[in-house]
Amino acid sequence: MSLSETARAVREHAHAPYSGFKVGAAIQAADGSIHAGCNVENVSYPEGTCAEAGAIAAMVAAGQTRITAAYVIADSPAPITPCGGCRQKLAEFAAGPDMPVTMANLDGVERTMTMAELLPDAFDRGHTIR
Repeated sequence: MSLSETARAVREHAHAPYSGFKVGAAIQAADGSIHAGCNVENVSYPEGTCAEAGAIAAMVAAGQTRITAAYVIADSPAPITPCGGCRQKLAEFAAGPDMPVTMANLDGVERTMTMAELLPDAFDRGHTIR
């Protein structure tokens, strides 16, 4: 399946009983494998998990550490963008600043931006090394 098909399919498994806002994400690792994640809400709202974080966890659990492309989809009026925390998480594993992130809605509207466009001047390892 493609990134878009994978993200759309996994979105259906999201656990969103509080917001009703289901999100699906799919990422492609450097080896070509595709990993999926969906949002998982918790009654203690901050303890939930975003779809992008779930996909990254699945990728790392499979032994991969580099993302070459990402796709995020939700039932929203405009293509859904990753939250700030997920932008940072995607940047951590991005193969580079030009990694494409495609954002979509269920109506088929898509918007693709690079990781650098989504998170300019990202906090990275260089900020922690003296």
